[in-house]
Amino acid sequence: MNPVDLSVYGIIDPAVTGRDDMPDRVKAALGSGLSLLQYRDKAGGTAEMIAAARTLKGVLSDSAVPLLINDRVDVALAAGAHGVHIGQSDMIPEDARRLLGPSAIIGLTIKTADDVDRAPLDLIDYACIGGVFVTSSKDNPSPPVGLDGLRLMAERLRARGARFPIGAIAGITANNAGSVMAAGADGVAVISALFAADDIATAARDLATAVATGRRNGADSAEVRP
Repeated sequence: MNPVDLSVYGIIDPAVTGRDDMPDRVKAALGSGLSLLQYRDKAGGTAEMIAAARTLKGVLSDSAVPLLINDRVDVALAAGAHGVHIGQSDMIPEDARRLLGPSAIIGLTIKTADDVDRAPLDLIDYACIGGVFVTSSKDNPSPPVGLDGLRLMAERLRARGARFPIGAIAGITANNAGSVMAAGADGVAVISALFAADDIATAARDLATAVATGRRNGADSAEVRP
């Protein structure tokens, strides 16, 4: 398992932010709490995506923030990204791991209890549960799982023996990140709350603070729980 910090997991998507200023938006989040970056692009052509991924990797080059590509293992390989995030209908983790090798970061979307039970725990480095809340950043036909669903699926993953971090995605902001952490998440995956913000650096700091506070409060609650 490769270590990965999901605390403030930013997802940059040209459908949400526009394409031309993606590098500047990522630069604005660096040094303000961004811990992991995913490039998601459902409409871009392959060559366009590879070029964008290489540019984003260059932006991150002087930081410790890894770059992951959503869905596209071929783009990750061509751009030299650190790994991929795959959904339930994408390339299966077994094939992604075989192609990318042991040092790549591979994340998996978890939406249902069945997804939890099928997840190959030895092949992935983190899981993201969601959507937790309603979001306009992605067309999701499934209803939100809510905080209770997040809690139950996180507990079920850990009961199966998962030792990797578990993130939460969809509709998460600095205002609700604390409750998400209290429900069992190790970090939050955010799109609009970060990269569509008027002040991205401040948004990143606010998210990082909310996550850290939620993590401390969760640890304190665990200590006093009988």
